Amino acid sequence: MAFDHRRTVTFRLAQAAHAYRVRSGSRLARIELHSGQENLLKALGDNDGQSMSDLAATLGVQPPTVTKMISRLAAQDYVERKASKGDARQALVFLTERGRRTIQSVDKVWKRIEKDAVAGIDDKDRKRLRKLLRQIERNLGAAADGDDHELSADDEDAVAEIPAV
Repeated sequence: MAFDHRRTVTFRLAQAAHAYRVRSGSRLARIELHSGQENLLKALGDNDGQSMSDLAATLGVQPPTVTKMISRLAAQDYVERKASKGDARQALVFLTERGRRTIQSVDKVWKRIEKDAVAGIDDKDRKRLRKLLRQIERNLGAAADGDDHELSADDEDAVAEIPAV
């Protein structure tokens, strides 16, 4: 039997992630944000006055990505850069009043998307799904750290035996 990628968990996960990005992007555009910018604002909401390297680590992106995001958000008056009091060579990023207000809108967007995404799924299954997704995150994170290799015949058989939902 030929391998049907559409019957894999990872295909369904990718499809769900794509649907989320489309919905999220549309909702965030209504509050004048691009995907990813909301995560940076939320990170500052949790811990205002971070360095760009700390933000990059928190968000799991490269420092140049954060620099570009900060520049765009600063141009729209969501954030501002200030020199560190301890080290004037280091810039810290702070939310502006507009940025703080926007976090409330981000929370509303996330709550709405969450409600839409889990409609028809009971609390027990939601809890189980969160647990399973965390496990997939750990598995894929560990795989990225290890050496990648092609699937063996045994691996292919195991994937083929996974029942589709």
